[in-house]
Amino acid sequence: MSNRTGRLAVLAALPAAALLTFAGSAPAFAEEDTPAYQIDLEQLNDSGSKGTVLLSARGTELTVWIKSEGMVPGQPSAQHLHGSTEGHDFVCPDDSADANGDGILDNTEATVHYGDINIALTVSGDTDAATSGLAVDRMPVADKEGKISYKRTIPVSQDVIDHIKDLHVVQHGIDRNGNDKYDFEGAGKSELDPKLPQEATAPTNCGEVKGAAVGSVPVGGIETGSGAGEPGMGPGAMIGAAGAAAAAAAGVLFAVRRRTASAAAAAKAGEAA
Repeated sequence: MSNRTGRLAVLAALPAAALLTFAGSAPAFAEEDTPAYQIDLEQLNDSGSKGTVLLSARGTELTVWIKSEGMVPGQPSAQHLHGSTEGHDFVCPDDSADANGDGILDNTEATVHYGDINIALTVSGDTDAATSGLAVDRMPVADKEGKISYKRTIPVSQDVIDHIKDLHVVQHGIDRNGNDKYDFEGAGKSELDPKLPQEATAPTNCGEVKGAAVGSVPVGGIETGSGAGEPGMGPGAMIGAAGAAAAAAAGVLFAVRRRTASAAAAAKAGEAA
């Protein structure tokens, strides 16, 4: 009886184990009481870009997980946490924020709405806004399908943790003339740095923190650069699937144990009779 129970328990646990391995590339998961927040990235500049962001805080360490698509293939995407840690209310803009009416929402126009750079979400090195805000060489690069998969755990100030709901994630980089690269012919020079094309610094999407914790989020380590996620399977969906499978497995295991206990009790009653 015990061998049969063991085999059933192993079979019941397999789907959950497989999904948990798929959902988190890192072996460690955030504890249940670790604050975690979801952000949906929505397009700016008619870029067609979209994505999902998960933020998980543990002490003064922040894990940022981004999966986005519709980016410029093979090009780096500057990305940041924008907003205020002093209680100012900022929001993601829409294309009506194009103040000069040139058809492009540049970063200066958008900053009025989503605030200054707070943290540069680089793949390596420091994340300071002043030194790394335009460090395009240390930003994630979209794969040939225009997808970006980014994950990094970074130290942040307590102010960032306290005001995480006031911050937004913004990714930059558009392809105005549709030639799959950033160039000066598409939209001229960047107003931030004349050495860079406007296409490289204009915002392509923006997202605001939504609600409370979304569940356990993989933490630790860095997993950056290009990456093609499963279609329709973002980080939140993968985590939800893993949790559902784990719950189902636990239910099967409980039922197996219950039936085993009932059988054992009946056998003992028969012996006593």
